[in-house]
Amino acid sequence: MIFSYNWLQSFFQKKLPKPEKLAEVLTMHSFEVEEVKKVGKDFVLDIDVLPNRGPDCFSHIGIARECAAITELRIKNQESRIKEDKKLKAEDFIKVKVRDKEDCYRYTARVVADVKIGPSPKWIQERLRVCGLRPINNIVDIANYVMLETGQPLHAFDFDKIEGGKIKEIIVRKAREGEKIVTLDDEKYNLDKDVLIIADQKRPLAVAGVKGGKKAEIDKNTKTVVLESANFNPRVVRRGSKKLNLKTDASWRFEHGIDLDLTEIAINRAADLIQEIAKGKITSGLVDVYPKKVLPKKIKLDLNYVEELLGIKIPEKEIKNIFQRLEFKITQVSPMQLVVEVPTFRLDIFIPEDLIEEIGRIYGYQKILATFPVVSLIPPKKNFQIFWEDIIKNILKEAGFAEIYNYSFIGDKESKIFDYKNREVIELENPVSSEQKYLRPSLIPNLLKNVESNFRYFDEIKVFELGKIFRKRTLRGVYDSKNPKMVERKMISALIAEKGNSGELFYRLKGTVDLLLNKLGISDVWYDDYRQTPEESKIIIWHSKKCAEIKVGSEEIGFLGEISPRVLKDLNLKGKIVLFDLDFGKLVKLCSEEHEYQPISQHPSAVRDLAVLVPRGVRVVEVLNKIGAVSGSLVRDVDLFDIYEGEELPRGKKNLAFHIIYQAENRTLKSKEVDKVQEKIIRLLEKDPEWQVRR
Repeated sequence: MIFSYNWLQSFFQKKLPKPEKLAEVLTMHSFEVEEVKKVGKDFVLDIDVLPNRGPDCFSHIGIARECAAITELRIKNQESRIKEDKKLKAEDFIKVKVRDKEDCYRYTARVVADVKIGPSPKWIQERLRVCGLRPINNIVDIANYVMLETGQPLHAFDFDKIEGGKIKEIIVRKAREGEKIVTLDDEKYNLDKDVLIIADQKRPLAVAGVKGGKKAEIDKNTKTVVLESANFNPRVVRRGSKKLNLKTDASWRFEHGIDLDLTEIAINRAADLIQEIAKGKITSGLVDVYPKKVLPKKIKLDLNYVEELLGIKIPEKEIKNIFQRLEFKITQVSPMQLVVEVPTFRLDIFIPEDLIEEIGRIYGYQKILATFPVVSLIPPKKNFQIFWEDIIKNILKEAGFAEIYNYSFIGDKESKIFDYKNREVIELENPVSSEQKYLRPSLIPNLLKNVESNFRYFDEIKVFELGKIFRKRTLRGVYDSKNPKMVERKMISALIAEKGNSGELFYRLKGTVDLLLNKLGISDVWYDDYRQTPEESKIIIWHSKKCAEIKVGSEEIGFLGEISPRVLKDLNLKGKIVLFDLDFGKLVKLCSEEHEYQPISQHPSAVRDLAVLVPRGVRVVEVLNKIGAVSGSLVRDVDLFDIYEGEELPRGKKNLAFHIIYQAENRTLKSKEVDKVQEKIIRLLEKDPEWQVRR
């Protein structure tokens, strides 16, 4: 915003600092001065006034107050001493009616009679031109001059052009649909109920807070002037200005808010200048509609808090001096407490922190040295949930799986396919659609839907999801209808899907589970036959002969298996899908950050295969336990790689095939050593008459 240096100087008896120095001082304490430029005998200061300071600093007197507070110079008395003509009364000329007090907070009017229209004095014209305004005539120029000086927009009407009787009525109201106005710049605008107007008894005279109309403009024949100084609701002015796409100096100021007490100060200043320059007679009295008077705010300030917030101890005497320079009134209520009365023109001050900011900027932020805060640094408590989530996700990503995120809902279709009863699933009260009717009781249904959509583009899919599932509370696997509270549980599920019919998928995914659990530091992992339907899963999901419980010790932590052909058919999926489903909460309890380092053996390993025919009721872990009992330290690992139950086998039998890996840490094993341990394992297995090692 442009300000005249000479104009600012006119408020002071003593000399202000030179323009460049004044710009530096303002920049350090108030607002950044973007440019200082000489124009004729004057200097122009382009000051970037902050929006919150618009109400008091979009004016020369506002910037002069800032200069006074910073430089400690005194501003001259600005009160206007108007001489009213006692024979003429304002109420005999006009009356004002405000239809909605929430649109117009205050409307002040004065009448000046017997004016002589002509050019304004040279000093007014020069100051207007410096600030970017074009001189028109003495009345209009005075209204613009007072706006730039005080920050209060004014408007002047030709009394004789206002419709009405002897006493003219000015009405502040919303425009009616279809009303039109021609503004001072000869532009025509269509009005509606969103636009606030100033009107006479017949038609609009001005767009309130924005621009005057052509109808009652001041011209060379004007004899009596009605001065308007009002305060409008900023939101109403902004809405009307935007509606008409019309921005003016007045609307810009009204949109930022203006001090309600300024209407009287500004109109008296304008009347005083008109009396002096245009030789007018000021009628006695104001016409002032001011329904809700605004009083200065009073704020309590703790001086200890000032030091605490600024980080420096400023003497109490200096604080009081700063408030006096800012024209704030102070009252001492206790040794360390003040009550500060904020003048009405400071609309930006509300709380003690605002007062402390004023103290800091006037005192000088450059005087406040940077110091490190003295605080206790307490390391945050480790969130093991997030820690292990990241670890698990990274392990699976490194194994070639892509992470996906699904909605936490399923629909009737999935509920039917996976045989979820109403007593098991939690129904939403207001679902977005029928496809998102229930909270998901498992991650598996949505994972399989992902396969369905991705099989169009890929022959193999490897994905995983870590998320919450929701079920009704159960007691020992039985759903309690009297206590249907929700239980949340976090799960980790992953799958491998192929369009072909590879027989290796189960063991590939089992290898992924082994890798995951091993890297999490979980040992004593084994796979048990999946014989009954537990609470945590659904037997209908799994292939009846290709699924297993994943256990650590005696605790079940999840499931591994091939998806049932019936489920695949219902989902219209062709190919083979294997999937594991692990309880994340149980994993976290078993995980360990500490791993024992074991160097990779420099000596080669030897692999022997072993197939054993056992009754169908025998669990894999029973065979593994017997192998482990006699294998000793030379057996590094035992992997189950096939389970076969076919017509070629005797009735009630199944064939289990294992890879036995032999390796020593300090030497290369000889064939005789390996064969000796292998024979020992075979003899132990064949001690059971129903077990037969196939040679």
